[in-house]
Amino acid sequence: MARLLITAGPTRAYLDDVRFLTNASSGRMAASLAVAAIGAGHEVTIVSGPVACRYPAAARVVGVTTTDEMLAAGLEVLPRVDGVIAAAAPCDFQPAERVKGKIPRSGTRLTLHLEPTVDVVATLARRARRGQWVVAFALEVGADRDRAVAKAVAKRCDLIVCNGLPALESSRTRVDVYEPSGTHLGGRAGSKRAVARWLVALFDERFPSPRRR
Repeated sequence: MARLLITAGPTRAYLDDVRFLTNASSGRMAASLAVAAIGAGHEVTIVSGPVACRYPAAARVVGVTTTDEMLAAGLEVLPRVDGVIAAAAPCDFQPAERVKGKIPRSGTRLTLHLEPTVDVVATLARRARRGQWVVAFALEVGADRDRAVAKAVAKRCDLIVCNGLPALESSRTRVDVYEPSGTHLGGRAGSKRAVARWLVALFDERFPSPRRR
């Protein structure tokens, strides 16, 4: 049995108290991973942005809204887990300034000045202690292998799971798993539930739990 942290869903970056930037992450892949991990005997904590999907009752769920909140919650859980599966899709950019109240509609163009948000996966990987592992997900146009591998290196992840745009808002997906060296560990297509079971089995083989040795 391993203790796992799964990050899930989107985050929001508020322009004002009404409007926000976000993305189309549904949380379904993370929910499927949680179901598969619990079915394999693992203990799961999910740190999730706002989603409509349901997570398994056996998982501990920590709800967050912003990217900063996701990182803070992940860092709070990190010391108590054996591994991290970063399946969330946090906002990569946020307004340089959040306006209080509501920006009035004027009928003219509105220029937004955006700045990068904190990198949740990279920060968790840097803070991981020896023996902890971190797997990231990378959604790339055309499931671009080179960009996914570059992210694995830059973020200091042990593995990266690459998928493409068709996975958004879908019950099906196609993934390929790579080491930071670029070695391809395999790919799988199908329902997110089936792909999640395959991924959890791969992670179990790759990162044996100290409680199973």
